[in-house]
Amino acid sequence: MVSGRMAAGQHANRLLGLLPRADYQRLLPHLQPVPLEYRQSLYEANKPIGFVYFIETGVGSLVNTMANGQAAEVGTIGSEGMVGLPLVLGDNQAPTCVYIQVPGAGLRMKATLFKRELAQSASMRIVMLHYAHAFFNQVAQSAACNHFHKIQQRTCRWMLMTHDRMQSDEFLLTQEFLAMMLGVQRTGVTAAAGGLQRAGLIRYKRGNVTILDRPGLERLSCECYAVSKLEFDRLLGERALRKGRSGRL
Repeated sequence: MVSGRMAAGQHANRLLGLLPRADYQRLLPHLQPVPLEYRQSLYEANKPIGFVYFIETGVGSLVNTMANGQAAEVGTIGSEGMVGLPLVLGDNQAPTCVYIQVPGAGLRMKATLFKRELAQSASMRIVMLHYAHAFFNQVAQSAACNHFHKIQQRTCRWMLMTHDRMQSDEFLLTQEFLAMMLGVQRTGVTAAAGGLQRAGLIRYKRGNVTILDRPGLERLSCECYAVSKLEFDRLLGERALRKGRSGRL
């Protein structure tokens, strides 16, 4: 325990682990364990959001679809966050959709209940708003990364981010998902993943990745992985949240 709070890391989902005990206990009866299957839709564009999801393992993809049907991934959500941020920001829908790209498991609760609990707790709002800020910064960093860094560096970054969100060195990561994350054609993904495999950093076969040398991936990655991680730690760390409650952040 730290200052009456659930200790960070006690939950597979970081946000639930950061909630004060009283907030978590109010949410607990409404949290339903659910499997998160590949391609499962968590909410659709321009439709009311029915549930929020606290991902424990796996990766959700925030996708923007253009008028001609082409889709681009603009953000990812894993065990560090939650799906349903428009609800935190006072809306109940978004022009984007979220679906599962790397399967796993999580907890879900009805959006109406989540909004009710959020309205009743200032401490819960601080946790969720800090996550919203961290997520915005991740999206901004990704936009800059796609502009300035090489495909192999960006591939290393996404491999590391996905590895962080899993409880295994092996996970599903399709070429389609990697291409969408990196904003390149599949041929570019094939070349980048092939280079990492020849270097002995990963094993990549039929959409399944095995991380063989994480330090090696970290050395080859651009600075964006470390920048995003530090920002999440700054906004979602124990000390940062205590400062937020005392008004000094």
